[in-house]
Amino acid sequence: MQNIELLKKDYLQKAVSALGFTSFTKVQLETFKALKENRNILVRSKTGSGKTHAFLIPIFNNLDEELNQVQALILAPTNELALQLYNVTKQITSYSKKNIDVRLYDSNLNGNLEEEKLKNKQPQIVIGTPGKVYDLVVKRNALKAYKTNYFVVDEADMSFEQGFQNELDELAVIVKDSRMMFFSATIHEKILSAIRKYLKNPVYIDLNDTFENKISHIWIPIKHNTRIFILEELLKVINPYLAIIFVNKKENVPFVYSSLARLNYNVCMLHGDMPIRERKRILKEITNLRYQYIVASDIAARGIDIPGVSHVISYELPYDYEFYVHRSGRCGRMGQSGTCYALYDNLDDNYLNLLSKKGVKPEYFEVVSGELKPYKGRNVRQSRLAPKTNYIALAEKHIPKSKKVKPGYKKKRQAEVIKLAEKLKKNDIKRGKRK
Repeated sequence: MQNIELLKKDYLQKAVSALGFTSFTKVQLETFKALKENRNILVRSKTGSGKTHAFLIPIFNNLDEELNQVQALILAPTNELALQLYNVTKQITSYSKKNIDVRLYDSNLNGNLEEEKLKNKQPQIVIGTPGKVYDLVVKRNALKAYKTNYFVVDEADMSFEQGFQNELDELAVIVKDSRMMFFSATIHEKILSAIRKYLKNPVYIDLNDTFENKISHIWIPIKHNTRIFILEELLKVINPYLAIIFVNKKENVPFVYSSLARLNYNVCMLHGDMPIRERKRILKEITNLRYQYIVASDIAARGIDIPGVSHVISYELPYDYEFYVHRSGRCGRMGQSGTCYALYDNLDDNYLNLLSKKGVKPEYFEVVSGELKPYKGRNVRQSRLAPKTNYIALAEKHIPKSKKVKPGYKKKRQAEVIKLAEKLKKNDIKRGKRK
């Protein structure tokens, strides 16, 4: 492969070759360059661009396989993401003749048993969720992380949104002498301010301005139909290798799942209320290609790598349009092609305009007589009507911004704005007012 000289160890070269890498991605090359300059880094890059190996390759390049102490501490906000990182890391270590001690610390772990184990030997690479690692490092003083060379936070914005800021604050103080790397597909300004506490004068690698050209976006109007009807009609037309169907609320996942199961589609569901063991079983079955369709809440959009996803369907557009980035990133990974479908109604006009400004170049289609046919209704309709009321702007005036905000506030407020905008528009429709 190109730039193979960046892989200093034979087993690392074999591991990367086994993955089918032909060259490094832009985020990987930019990260390697920043680390050569002895700088902490903050990386914003789209899902599927190769962020995981961007930090794993430098860690293994500089790992001392003979030294039995913590040399890398890697955090992920959910059990699924931590397990995924662990599996990728173990894939690399499987090519090493020397044993490399990699340990996974998530909510399934028995803290008392691991505390006893740590008295005998410390791991070389730690992968875990912030809460469990905090318990072992700070509360129990069992995991000696202060000597680590690398401190990595994957899906950083999600870690803050899920309330792990205090844990990250204390861990960052303990590992302050390490090389720090924060990675995410999106980084909001409020979270950026928090991260700057840890990363003094970091290299900011921003590669997330536009969507990957190999992903096509097809938006389908609901019009007078129900969403489930349009979804069922769409599935009669397409035949994906593997598709993820996203809904906004985890409570709605079983409804969409059961609707498709009754039609004998090879379908499973994945959402946050499922027991952790059940989610792990489903993810393993998905990897083994047991299903063609996955109905999921957005827990599956945040960094989890599901191989082979050819299509993404937004049954509902996410409240935060940044989440459209995450959803779309489930397909078209590592430069592959993919197709993203989104079902929308007239209330989504402003939302769709925002996505267009982000670089999304959609095509509009509708399902007619078992075929996808070009739909010009959205643009034609807008040109016919009188100037459209900006319900989003009206709603924002009724929901003032708070001076004191917490992680996740922006997403919550945006959901409230959209909900109020829909209510205002529906009231106008009832009164017969033009939109």
